[in-house]
Amino acid sequence: MGTGTIRPAGPAEVTARWRAVAAATGPADRAAAERAVRAAYRSAGLAGPGRVLWCASPLAAARAVLELRAQGAVSVREAVRTRPWEQERARLHGHLGAQGWAERWAVTGAELWTQTQGLAGRIRGAVLDTLAPEPARDADRAARAAAGAARATVRLALLDAVLGQHDAPWFAAFDADLDADLDADLDGGAGAGGPLAEAARQVGWWWPYAEVAVVCERPVELHRDEAGRLDRADGPALSWADGFAVHAWRGMPVPADFLAGLADVTPERIRTEENAELRRVLLEHYGYDRYLADSGAEPVHRDGTGVLWRIRLPDDEPVVMVEVVNSTAEPDGTFRTYWLRVPPSTRTARAGVAWTFGVEEAAYRPQRET
Repeated sequence: MGTGTIRPAGPAEVTARWRAVAAATGPADRAAAERAVRAAYRSAGLAGPGRVLWCASPLAAARAVLELRAQGAVSVREAVRTRPWEQERARLHGHLGAQGWAERWAVTGAELWTQTQGLAGRIRGAVLDTLAPEPARDADRAARAAAGAARATVRLALLDAVLGQHDAPWFAAFDADLDADLDADLDGGAGAGGPLAEAARQVGWWWPYAEVAVVCERPVELHRDEAGRLDRADGPALSWADGFAVHAWRGMPVPADFLAGLADVTPERIRTEENAELRRVLLEHYGYDRYLADSGAEPVHRDGTGVLWRIRLPDDEPVVMVEVVNSTAEPDGTFRTYWLRVPPSTRTARAGVAWTFGVEEAAYRPQRET
């Protein structure tokens, strides 16, 4: 039996591998994680941290980091994360060329970027709003200034973080399995075989300081919809062991108590919701077609393609929908009705249907409507 050769992984396989890292939940192998963190310091030419401080969530870690910064802790993120990143990208640029690097990113990191950056943004927002809430609408100038200063302090602390598993897009692009003809630096640097990548396989965010590394466990739950957006109607979409959580509906962050009332939504509740974004969540959950029927809305235009409806909402753009009936019968002989959301400027049903096909109203002349 011949030994053969090991086939390098392709972009799809590499990307899937790092997508799993980005979405991983559950406790880290702390021994392996600490070895990787200390190795990242050594690769940067630094002595390892005197201690590794574990935190259950990004919120707990941010609190610890704020205390360390107040005590004069010095971040070494530039040496530990930024410099190896720059070196790895320069190495691949030299090997692949600018066009080759762009193509590499398009089939690896770009596939994961929206997903991971969306998660990171939601986490940052939740930490920021918990530790330094926005001032009340009626707050005076001094209160607003104090709140602004507090939020700036928290933002700076968050900027010191290495994103661990949420750096997966870069590790996918850097993965040595894609470069069988390029010697890989498996002992250091930012490559997929280096300590930064090994830490990412084990932990969430972590903060490298000269004397101490603050390391955050991964979440215990992650719920997303088919588009990869944070989404859960009956609890937190993203949560950690200490109770810190992010609630979201189809990617939209919402208060925890907001979700509890979704089951009992009424047209009046939707109409009186002051927050325009939350009102859209209520509308999506309730159903646009149901809201049209239950709110007494009236059609504004009707033609051979369907019926145009407009829902006027306070302090928000109107919701405009086209009601169309499938001309092909279902197996039971009925004809299914569809509701198409179209731009607020739409004036006719035909213009709305044409918009869904990406053409002007005058150009929309289907030979057979289905």
